[in-house]
Amino acid sequence: MLKTAIRFKEVFPRYHRVEQAFLWVVTPEQWEKVENVNQVLAVFNDVTNVVSGSDYPTSNLFLPEVWRMKEIVDIKAGDRNEYMRLMSAKMSDKFDKYWGESNMVMALAAVLDPRYKMKLIRFCFPIIYPLDTNGDSIKAVLSTLKELFEVYVAAHNASIIQQQAAAEVSAATTLIASVTEEVSGGRSRFRQHVRSNDIIRPIKTDLDVYLEEDVFISDSENGEDSDANFDALGWWKSNALKYRILSKMARDVLAVPISTVASESSFSAGGRVIEPHRASLSIDTVEMLLCGADWVRALHGIKKKCRIPKMVEVELPNVP
Repeated sequence: MLKTAIRFKEVFPRYHRVEQAFLWVVTPEQWEKVENVNQVLAVFNDVTNVVSGSDYPTSNLFLPEVWRMKEIVDIKAGDRNEYMRLMSAKMSDKFDKYWGESNMVMALAAVLDPRYKMKLIRFCFPIIYPLDTNGDSIKAVLSTLKELFEVYVAAHNASIIQQQAAAEVSAATTLIASVTEEVSGGRSRFRQHVRSNDIIRPIKTDLDVYLEEDVFISDSENGEDSDANFDALGWWKSNALKYRILSKMARDVLAVPISTVASESSFSAGGRVIEPHRASLSIDTVEMLLCGADWVRALHGIKKKCRIPKMVEVELPNVP
């Protein structure tokens, strides 16, 4: 709304001259304030549009957007205008309240984006968490990443052991068979040999190789368009053979959405939960009510009903 108003700021004085009911006209000083505030809110508007998407993974996009918000707030904290400094101070307090500690899921998803990896963490965290001079948050992200990867390695090895046991049972039942069956059994034994070698830990894991390689840079001439259209899950799908275990981990982490609905829908849904008779509900209770309703509908395949009332045909009596 502010952006649109700025475009038509020359129209308001003219409208004031022809319309007597239009009494309040914005002064040049007030327009300057509007433009300064609009610079900040434009960043928040862009961030909201990015993280509210529902047709693409968003968890890997959140850390760069949080960094953008922190950067603009810090810049405006040193603005020459007092009203901007006061606004930035309040926004900074609110930012520290929610983002004073590292969000591990957000950080792991950013690392698993091949365009960012750990380089984005080392770049953003000193700006977002300036009090962490020892880099403890960065170390925590790397440590958690390795621990989570070990969980997937253990699950992968357990799956291979089960497949080996099933192959041994199948080979024992087909020990006396025809020549064709013997050939087939030979192929089965070869696959069993390959699976057994998969359990042996290599010198460098998938995670080590992934982090040591350079970040992914698109070959497209238009960098912004190529970056906006980048599909992180598609990249991992095409590189699943190279990163057999890490690709499964990336698939699960990147599939976590920042929000299941658009921001406008979230706010409108909140009005149906926090009503005058429920005004004292805690934050956790409200969150459980909103999320639980969405999860139950998704579990049973129930779609939200349209709130537009249907037109009902009524037969009017014959009037003589």
